[in-house]
Amino acid sequence: MDPNILYIIIGAIALILGLIVGKIIFSKNSKKKLAEAEAQSQTIIHEAQLRAETIRKEKELEAKERFVKLKSAHDKAVFEKNKKISDTENRINQREQNIKQKEEHLDKKLKENEAIKDNLNHQIELVNIKRNELEKHQEEHIRRLEKIANLTAEEAKTQLLETLKNEAHSQAAQIQQEIIEEAKLKSSKEARKIIIQTIQRTAAEQAIENTITVFNLESDEIKGQIIGREGRNIRAIEAATGVDLIVDDTPEAILLSSFDPLRREVARLSLQRLVADGRIHPSRIEEVVEKTKKQIEDQVREIGERTVMELSIHGMHKELIRMVGRMRFRSSYGQNLLMHSRETANLCATMASELKLNAKLAKRAGLLHDIGKVPDEESELSHALLGAKLAERYGEQPAVVNAIGAHHEEMPMEYTIAPIVQACDAISGARPGARREIMQQYLQRIKDLENLAMSYDGVEKAYAVQAGRELRVIVEADKITDNQSDTLSFEIAQKIQTEMTFPGQIKVTVIREKRAVNVAR
Repeated sequence: MDPNILYIIIGAIALILGLIVGKIIFSKNSKKKLAEAEAQSQTIIHEAQLRAETIRKEKELEAKERFVKLKSAHDKAVFEKNKKISDTENRINQREQNIKQKEEHLDKKLKENEAIKDNLNHQIELVNIKRNELEKHQEEHIRRLEKIANLTAEEAKTQLLETLKNEAHSQAAQIQQEIIEEAKLKSSKEARKIIIQTIQRTAAEQAIENTITVFNLESDEIKGQIIGREGRNIRAIEAATGVDLIVDDTPEAILLSSFDPLRREVARLSLQRLVADGRIHPSRIEEVVEKTKKQIEDQVREIGERTVMELSIHGMHKELIRMVGRMRFRSSYGQNLLMHSRETANLCATMASELKLNAKLAKRAGLLHDIGKVPDEESELSHALLGAKLAERYGEQPAVVNAIGAHHEEMPMEYTIAPIVQACDAISGARPGARREIMQQYLQRIKDLENLAMSYDGVEKAYAVQAGRELRVIVEADKITDNQSDTLSFEIAQKIQTEMTFPGQIKVTVIREKRAVNVAR
């Protein structure tokens, strides 16, 4: 605040106080007091003036100190800016010196490079001259060789390439075969170990089922009751069950013949009930067969439930459980389908555990892999694709569905358990005593092996020996060389592997014999 204004304000306040005091004193009509009041007012005014002067001087001192501080800060900022500018100028000067030095160095390098370039151009000219001279000498040398060999350079080149090509082809086939054999040995070492351990830890039955069931009788007199008047009873049984009854001279026995084990079981249990009851006539036969079918259906469901319980498989749809039970009355190549599926499930669980995979999921897929063989209705699909469709319909996991559909390679394998199920299915079916092969199929396989070998040029004879485990191929010595024999053996083995289905492995042996016969006279 301006000191003058402060003085005026203080004076005004003092004057007002004086007037007030004067008025008070005047109101009492005392001149003495009025004089004292005036004196006091003068004293107050004087003190106010002194106080105002003191305040003014203090403010002036504060203003001067503030000015000095601001000036010092300004001088310091200016000094720092000047210092930064000086440092920047020094750096710029240093960079300019460096750039000048680099420019001088580059100029020196350019001059040296030009000298080197001139030297290289001179050397290239010398090389071109030497090359032309060499080409002339080479052409003259080729003409001399052509004159001596009576062959042109192209003809000699063609013969040489053909020879090298044949040798390279033969060597490549040998190397390829060696690489494949070595890769198979190395890659299958651990696989064999796992498979052997899996087989050793699995016990299975070796019984083979037939298509005929023998029904034993207490006496031959019951045969007449079963046949009935003019054979009406036996015809009624065959019509109701779909099973052929063979009543011959076999004592105290009747043969039940059918490809379907479920039908044979229905017929056996129905005959057992009829014989025990003693009342055998067409209406009673139909009644007993119906009751037996219901009993078998309950038995099928019970077998399925017991199977999944023994294998510790949970959450399976009741229709799939019923199909598992139906597999008890179905066989494949003489092997009971349920026993085969259980064996495959156990093998899958063991192999998956060895490979650190989900053993429960693998066991589930192994049990259900052949459910397409026991459908309620006939289908044009293969049993693998039909089984995958049924499993998908009844809510099985995609990995299980894929393993079922891919175990015969009819769909791509998308999950790791799919090859496990395929391998374990093959192990269960290929073990000794598991299946029997139909004679016609066996003979056809032997014939196909021999025909495949005879389809190659230079093959004179082919024999499948050791039950089709080895193929011996005899070739004509004039048409097939020793190196070509190795190639032929490899090609035949590869073709068998890709075009034929066979258990185990087949060894291909190519035999070449050369005889030189002369007569001394």
